[in-house]
Amino acid sequence: MVRLTLDLIAKNSNLKLRKEETTSQYLKKITHINFSDKNIDAIEDLSLCKNLSVLYLYDNRISQITNLNYATNLTHLYLQNNCISCIENLRSLKKLEKLYLGGNYIAVIEGLEGLNGLRELHVESQRLPLGEKLLFDPRTLHSLAKSLSILNISNNNIDDIRDLEILENLNQLIAVDNQLLHVKDLEFLLNKLTKLWKMDLNRNPVCLKPKYRDRLILGSKSLEFLDGKAIKNMERQFLMNWKASKDAKKISKKRNSKNEDTSNSYISNFETTHHIVPVYYPQVGKPKLVFFSDVPKYLANGNALPEGSQEDNPKIIEESGNLFERM
Repeated sequence: MVRLTLDLIAKNSNLKLRKEETTSQYLKKITHINFSDKNIDAIEDLSLCKNLSVLYLYDNRISQITNLNYATNLTHLYLQNNCISCIENLRSLKKLEKLYLGGNYIAVIEGLEGLNGLRELHVESQRLPLGEKLLFDPRTLHSLAKSLSILNISNNNIDDIRDLEILENLNQLIAVDNQLLHVKDLEFLLNKLTKLWKMDLNRNPVCLKPKYRDRLILGSKSLEFLDGKAIKNMERQFLMNWKASKDAKKISKKRNSKNEDTSNSYISNFETTHHIVPVYYPQVGKPKLVFFSDVPKYLANGNALPEGSQEDNPKIIEESGNLFERM
């Protein structure tokens, strides 16, 4: 086991101890400490290194972040490729600007509340159990909303990044080798991140979607680099013109369809009205009740016609005779 102690720091520092200088005074002058790839598994008390600003501890065996509470002037912390499973004990580092935690065992990005000066966060390639994905604590995202400008979340089995919409000052997003699938989710995010000028999503399933690049370029006015390839002004202008033309055709087609529906509705109403107009046959005089099936029988037997007005009988007979003649 190798622990990072003040004695170890003093022995390996490039600074030389003066004759009249104490170890405490000497440690206060140190601003950079580099103990990367030294099999270190724990961090001891570094409170005497009051001016420490950059600490390199990557490629070690550290399993827990400890004893950095008093390193209040720390601006850069490199802890990638260790055995860390939880982000903790960093809230007192108010001046921290860059945090490197890639290649650890972290499942949730949390514990960064209060780090209002953090500009870069690198948490790529966490060694997670099969099927699990890297998650974000909403409280941490809210705390980093105004400060974070660079975020690297590559190779973490992530399938949705819409929660990152709160990072209003983010200008670089690296999320290669994940499971992002839907272009519409990325369009939603780009609409929110108005300062994003670089985004790399290489080797995500979404990259194979039709019109993927075109749609993302159209979805962001600020984006300058997509998947490592520059977006030229000519490319963006061409796509904007194409979209404007396509939208104009849609509007025209919709308007024509609406006019056609209105015309068809008018014709349909006219036909319906025409068919339901009642046919009116004016009546003159009294109603004539004639049973045509019985008239021949009555006439042949010399019987009287069915009960009715006598003044109508000649007319009935005449009408009946005319009917038979036509038959």
